[in-house]
Amino acid sequence: MSSQGVPRGAVLAVVHEPVALSPGGPLVLELRGPLGPADAETVAARLAQRHRAFGVALDSHRPGHHTLRLTPPAAGGLAALPADLLADLLAPPPPGGEILPVTGHQQTLLRAALTPAATSTSTSTGTGTGTSSGGNSGSSDGSDGSDGGGVEQLYWDWSGPFDVARFAAAWQSVVDRECVLRACFDWVAAPRLVLHARAEADIAVCSPAAVTWPQLLRRDRARGFALHRPGLLRLTVLAAESGGGGGAAPPRVLLTYHPALLDERGVHLLLREFYRAYAAGGVLPGGERRPDLRDHARWLAGQDTTAARQFWARAVPPPRAATRPGRPGGATGQSGPGLLDTRLRAPETFRLRSWAALRGAAESSALHLVWALLLYRAAGVSGPLPVSFGVQLSGRDIALPGAAGIPGLLDSPLPMTVTVDPAAPLAGLLHQVRDTLLDLAAYPWASTETIRAWAPRPPAPGPAPAAGPAAGPGPVAGPVAGPVAGPAAGVGPLCGAGSTLVRFDGPLVLPKVLRSELAAQGVHADTPRSAAGAAGGPLTLAARHDTAGGLVLGLFYDRAQLADEDAAALHSQCVRLLRALPEFRQAQASAGQLLDLLARAATPRMARPVPPAPHPALTVLRPGHPHADVICLVTAPGVPAGSYDLFVRGHHGPETIVSVHGDGAPGVLPAVLHQASGPGRRLVLCGCGPGGRAAYELAQRTPHAPGMVSAVVMTGIGDAAASASALARGVRSVLAPPP
Repeated sequence: MSSQGVPRGAVLAVVHEPVALSPGGPLVLELRGPLGPADAETVAARLAQRHRAFGVALDSHRPGHHTLRLTPPAAGGLAALPADLLADLLAPPPPGGEILPVTGHQQTLLRAALTPAATSTSTSTGTGTGTSSGGNSGSSDGSDGSDGGGVEQLYWDWSGPFDVARFAAAWQSVVDRECVLRACFDWVAAPRLVLHARAEADIAVCSPAAVTWPQLLRRDRARGFALHRPGLLRLTVLAAESGGGGGAAPPRVLLTYHPALLDERGVHLLLREFYRAYAAGGVLPGGERRPDLRDHARWLAGQDTTAARQFWARAVPPPRAATRPGRPGGATGQSGPGLLDTRLRAPETFRLRSWAALRGAAESSALHLVWALLLYRAAGVSGPLPVSFGVQLSGRDIALPGAAGIPGLLDSPLPMTVTVDPAAPLAGLLHQVRDTLLDLAAYPWASTETIRAWAPRPPAPGPAPAAGPAAGPGPVAGPVAGPVAGPAAGVGPLCGAGSTLVRFDGPLVLPKVLRSELAAQGVHADTPRSAAGAAGGPLTLAARHDTAGGLVLGLFYDRAQLADEDAAALHSQCVRLLRALPEFRQAQASAGQLLDLLARAATPRMARPVPPAPHPALTVLRPGHPHADVICLVTAPGVPAGSYDLFVRGHHGPETIVSVHGDGAPGVLPAVLHQASGPGRRLVLCGCGPGGRAAYELAQRTPHAPGMVSAVVMTGIGDAAASASALARGVRSVLAPPP
């Protein structure tokens, strides 16, 4: 994300001195980085084009040092830099690239991927099964993949002749056609999706003599993704075993993608395009796909939200809704993702489907019914109780022509809330979940973020405080330093916030003509299977049909919250109830009668939610000379992991280095200034990526900041080494300005 001519991976530093502005006066910023005069002119021209209300002037002193003057609109002056302008300055789009806003469920997933980077700069590794926990996989050595360790993995065996060059050419052809495979994220000031004009397919081939399949899965998961670089999908081929005998294992393909960019149906759409290219010799005919993510973003921006607001004002989960399928328990002593699979045979699946159809519902409603009963059972109450869980909607059956073929992240989990009464008929609960799903399907583009914003606030606290799991210690910081919608007071937990998720997957079947073309070349397209992936919450129940017509139930779970033994029990109980449902044919059969089948089975236990540890107001990272200046590093979710560690280790000046959190109270700066007491001492606020914007806002909202803060140093987003280098470059220009 740099201008033309800037080395790949380079990061720009911007220095701002928060002095009092005269009315209508310009805001002066120093650009420090690998920018030549032409590159700096490109940045300035783009700012002038995208922010026409501002006057933009540029003075180039020498390569790597330029002065930018931004004159605000005459009316009202300028209180602070707008977030979108700051984002365009610190993270200019690449040549020929485009910028799309990140909204809805994608913003939630991006926040989840970035949050670990704000809490720790050390490497996160899994135990137990040896799999990564799906959190931050960054390291402080500047290695690749420091952002967003949560990944999803699909794999399949290659049946037939395998041509590596043709395989790579076919995938590159798909990358050239699909803009989603040339996309990455920018979250320096506002979450954005950056579409590059060009990207390379990431393909590797491994020998089975060098790595086993379980080792390959673990290494690939620990590698994570660098979210600021395009190419958030990669392929690794475990070559066929040597010898080629009848018992030799065929090549196996591992496809890894980041769930903040793609959903599983989007991946299957891309696989279909790949097979088309492979069957055609490695080249996909036609140009770029349209409609694509750009068209979907425009359609989304044009939606009237009035009806959706009214619906969610009454459909939001209540605070007392049961959301966990296990009783509160202690720590599991385990970590990493887990996966369990159980298959209902085709005759069992047919009976379940027939039972639901005779009552005017689909088998997906039968699955929702059973899950609602398990949530109710874990609550340990008697009488009616609302339960809530997330259901996945594809988001592709919208009124946008061609939306069904758009690969990307279009699906969204929405909270389904129903009331379980053990004395009421099963058919009534079945109709509840069916009708609720139909209501949700009218707004597949809604998300947890928007629902929280639309949820009504209670007029006053009632006699019993509604302190549910959603209450939390306060507003949750987003992937950028700025206002992010948090849980509304009195609103129950929403999906993605301690809730579970139920989804009914339907893998995209290759067209018969394409399968025939591949078969004529000796290639059979096997159905991909899921490895344990980023569950997006404590637990996800995924259902799909296999090729024989059976229903496969996969349970993806966080082993830190649900131990393997309890997950197996929960999975077994879910399958048992599904198999038993067709036996309850009588109209008066009640939900309690079905639950009686589990009367002698132990209720699974889940670890109690552990609130995050409070951030210290001030941390001294390195004491300096008693009379030296103070460098204050501002942390925020999404600061490149390890960048501050590298900066502290590489800084050899006499300055004291401290850190504060960007969401701290304005009074935190006087505490920092206490470290800098003494005549002539200066305070420099610094931050990488969103930490830079947090530093800028901290200086803006602190009383008398112009007299307290000497300068604010902000950088764009890169890997740990590039971010630390940019930060050091900006700090040096402040502490020892060139003559």
